[in-house]
Amino acid sequence: MAAYYLGVDVGASKSQAAIADRAGRILALVRGDGANPDSVGCDGLASTLGKIIDEALEIAQIARGEISGTGYGIAGYDWPSQRAALAAAVESLGLSAPYEIVNDALLAVAAGSSTGWGIGVVAGTSCNAWGWDRNRRVGRMTGYAWLGEAAGGQELIEKAQQAVAKEWTRRGPETRLTQVFREKFGAPSVDDLIEGITLERYNLQPADAPLVFRAAAEGDQVALDLVLWAGRELGDLAVGVIRQLGLEEERFEVILAGNFWKGSPLLIREFEAVVGRLAPGAMIARLNGPPVIGGVCIGMEVAGMAESQIEEARHQLNEGI
Repeated sequence: MAAYYLGVDVGASKSQAAIADRAGRILALVRGDGANPDSVGCDGLASTLGKIIDEALEIAQIARGEISGTGYGIAGYDWPSQRAALAAAVESLGLSAPYEIVNDALLAVAAGSSTGWGIGVVAGTSCNAWGWDRNRRVGRMTGYAWLGEAAGGQELIEKAQQAVAKEWTRRGPETRLTQVFREKFGAPSVDDLIEGITLERYNLQPADAPLVFRAAAEGDQVALDLVLWAGRELGDLAVGVIRQLGLEEERFEVILAGNFWKGSPLLIREFEAVVGRLAPGAMIARLNGPPVIGGVCIGMEVAGMAESQIEEARHQLNEGI
């Protein structure tokens, strides 16, 4: 009997479901709305999961009972006390296969590490970092930006707006970001730009982070400093996980996932410098495929597939997307 595996990646801005066979051939890859339970609740999570899983099953032309194992990576799953409610949402989907639920940052490790362990640093709308050592001990961040774990698109844009305001109030240096933001909104003057931002006529979003990267590439020192700041902050998240797991002297992989990493090579260079000072054996790699691949691999693991088979399937999964 054929065996199939389901992976699910739930984020703040989007969710994905993927179905693959034992050899790592992708049969369906579906995208849906973001469903972080902190924002939509567990009922909203279950609703989104139901939609994308139903669509994936239809595309793959398989029945629920043919799924042998499932891995869910859920943004907002930060504490053991949350598991029961998340498990109830998962179990409402009518899948009988064994499953595992992890924080979505661990999907990067499951998808991108050649060994199945290491550290994942996710940077998109915001950021997070989790890791496993070779014995599957967990190291992690709290997952809360207001506790100082903040260097994704949202935080970069907030700092860029602060820089523009500081220029206007003569508290900071001139920056090309002012003109970049004026051009985005068609603001007739700097005064109008600042007024529009404060009164929320002009709303910059995390997806506008490329504007900061562009200004940095054009030589704006303020924007450049912000990009380097983000690289250092993200590196510091990895450093915390490395210390928790005692990996300072080990050789291990740090997998970078999320669109924020595409913004500038300077971001990754600064990240590498921070991590390398503590753990020279760390090998930094961008995730080639989508993190949902990690959910498929976790599904294979909970279904009892051998580690060597999962490693072969992981390679095929990344090559196939």
